[in-house]
Amino acid sequence: MRRFVALGIVFAFAPIAGAKAQAGDPAAGQRVFNQCMACHTIQQGQPNRVGPNLHGVIGRRAGSIEGFRYSANMKQLGEGGHTWNEETLRPYLQNPKAVVPQGTMAFPGIRNEQQLSDVIAYVKQASGAGQ
Repeated sequence: MRRFVALGIVFAFAPIAGAKAQAGDPAAGQRVFNQCMACHTIQQGQPNRVGPNLHGVIGRRAGSIEGFRYSANMKQLGEGGHTWNEETLRPYLQNPKAVVPQGTMAFPGIRNEQQLSDVIAYVKQASGAGQ
């Protein structure tokens, strides 16, 4: 009987632990973002690199930075109304080619859920989301 009670307690708190794991840590996300810095900048006023500057990416329509040369696929996504937010960044950062099959981003994606949550939290904070 004790075993079933203990399992019930574990399962009762499992959703809380899972939700907590999904909460991103911007400081940890900054370390994850270091791999993005080869192609992207994130501070306001910094130049585009191989990839666009990500300042203000949260709430921005895909493929919309003037003067940046996006893939046709990314432009089509934006023209279709795709806007970057936590829900749309997650699948893109997990597997960019699944979202933009002919996109030019060579990054293979982030498979670790906690790192993914952390980098999204960092991008939100560093890109000026909510300011």
